[in-house]
Amino acid sequence: MDLVERFINYTKFDTQSSEDSESVPSTAKQLEFAKYLKHELEEEGLSDVEMDDMGYIYATLKGNTKKKTPTIGFISHMDTSPDASGKDIKARVIENYDGEDIELSPGIISSVEKFPELKAHKGEDIIVTDGTTLLGADDKAGIAEIVQAMCYLRDHKEIKHGDIRVGFNPDEEIGMGAHHFDVEKFGCDWAYTIDGGDLGDLEYENFNAAAAKIHIKGVSVHTGYAKGKMINASRLAVEFQNMIPEAETPEQTEGYQGFYHLLGIESRCEEAKLSYIIRDHDRQKFEARKDFIEDCVKKMNEKYGEGTVTAEIYDQYYNMKEKIDPNMHVIDIVLRAMQESGVPPRVEPIRGGTDGAQLSFKGLPCPNIFAGGVNFHGPHEFVSVQVMQKVVDTIVKIAEITEEYNDKYIWGI
Repeated sequence: MDLVERFINYTKFDTQSSEDSESVPSTAKQLEFAKYLKHELEEEGLSDVEMDDMGYIYATLKGNTKKKTPTIGFISHMDTSPDASGKDIKARVIENYDGEDIELSPGIISSVEKFPELKAHKGEDIIVTDGTTLLGADDKAGIAEIVQAMCYLRDHKEIKHGDIRVGFNPDEEIGMGAHHFDVEKFGCDWAYTIDGGDLGDLEYENFNAAAAKIHIKGVSVHTGYAKGKMINASRLAVEFQNMIPEAETPEQTEGYQGFYHLLGIESRCEEAKLSYIIRDHDRQKFEARKDFIEDCVKKMNEKYGEGTVTAEIYDQYYNMKEKIDPNMHVIDIVLRAMQESGVPPRVEPIRGGTDGAQLSFKGLPCPNIFAGGVNFHGPHEFVSVQVMQKVVDTIVKIAEITEEYNDKYIWGI
C-alpha cells in the first residue's frame, strides 16, 4: 500500500473527539479506527501489537543491528478536532497543483490570498477536502507516515536500526491524549511525535495550557416584575467576557504571546456557562493568566453576590522545553536526519500543544516533528504528498542515525 492510499483510507474513519465527554476515549468511534489500525499493523508484520481498552495502540519494529542501540519511538494521535466535522471526509488529490485558487466544491474556495501557504506547494500533489469537513491530516498524516516508514525499514534490511516502538493514542485534540499513555510499557529512551505542520517544522517549545469553565448562576423572574430581583446570567456572561483583554486573544497574538480563547457560551436567564482555554509559553505569565480569571470571578461576585460566578480551572500540559534542554541529543539527531533528507529545518515554538509535552513530563523526552498538514481544524486543511514523503524519509534517517548513537556519544554525559 502506498502512502497516499494509506492516508486516504484513514480519513474515511470519523474520529472526532469530544471535550464534553468523560469516557476514555471520549468518543466510541475512535475505537473503530483503533481496531482497524491494530489489524493493519499486524498485517504489516510489526511485533508486540496491542490495543488496550482505551484505544491506545503500541507496536514494535524489531531491530536488525548487533549494536547496543537506544530504543526510540514515534507517536501520533488518532482523533480529529472537535472544531470541524470529520464525518464523510471526501479527500481528493490535486496533481501538480498550479498555485492558483482551489474550488473545493461549488462556491467553496481555498484562495491563495486568504491561505498564502498554498503558494509554497505549487507543482506538488496536494490532498484537499470538499470544503465541508476537515481533512484529518492532523494527525492521520502522522500515523500514515510512521506506518509507511516502518514498512520501508522492514523491506530494506540494509538499513540498520535498533528496536523502534510506535504508539497511537486517542483524544490529543482535547488535551487528554497522553494522560493514559503507558510510558513504562512503551519502553523508549526517547521518542518523537509526528504531529507538526509544514515541511521542516521541529518544535520543542510549546504553550503551558489550562482550561477554565465559568459557571454563572442567575435568577429568573417575570420580565414585568424583574426590577431588583432578576439576575440575567446571559447578560453577566457577556459582561464577564468583556473583562478579557481584547488584545490577548488568538486572533491578536503570535510567536511567544499568550492568550485567552473563548471556546463557547451556553446561556439562558437563570444559568450560563463559558468555556475558555488559557495559553502562554512563559510559566510565570501562565500562572498570572489563571490568577486573572480568578480575579474576574471575584469582581463579579463582589458586584452580584458571593457564589454568583464560580470557576473551575485545571492545567492541561506544560512547556516541554525544560525537559528537552537536558537531552539535546534528541534534537541533534533529528536536525541531522532532516538535513540528510533534504529538509530545511524550521525550529519554532508551538502555538499549541502536543502529546509530546505531557510525555516529556512523564519521563519520555518527546519533541514534535512536521507531519505536513496545513490549515488544521477546518475545511481548508491540506497536505502535500511530497512533504509527507519527506516525513517518511526523515523517520527512516532518525532510525539509521540512532543506530550509530553509541559510536559517537557516551550515555549519561
